[in-house]
Amino acid sequence: MEGTAARPRSRATPARRKQVLLRLDPVMYEALARWAADELRSTNAQIDFLLRRALRDAGRLPDDARPHPRRGRPPREQPPPAD
Repeated sequence: MEGTAARPRSRATPARRKQVLLRLDPVMYEALARWAADELRSTNAQIDFLLRRALRDAGRLPDDARPHPRRGRPPREQPPPAD
């Protein structure tokens, strides 16, 4: 196929996050969901956080791994200085 060659990723065009189907024991899922709620995260964000931490602790987190995107309310804009 033409046009399917992988292009190098640039900082100007971030790659989309990979979607993965994960099958979990329902009891494990409930435990993760409770933990996520305690940390004020979604269950998905908690799983991402735990996987990143495990990769970092094992020395396997790639150097070019981007940080988890921060969600929520953007910071308040500062009012313009008075003249």
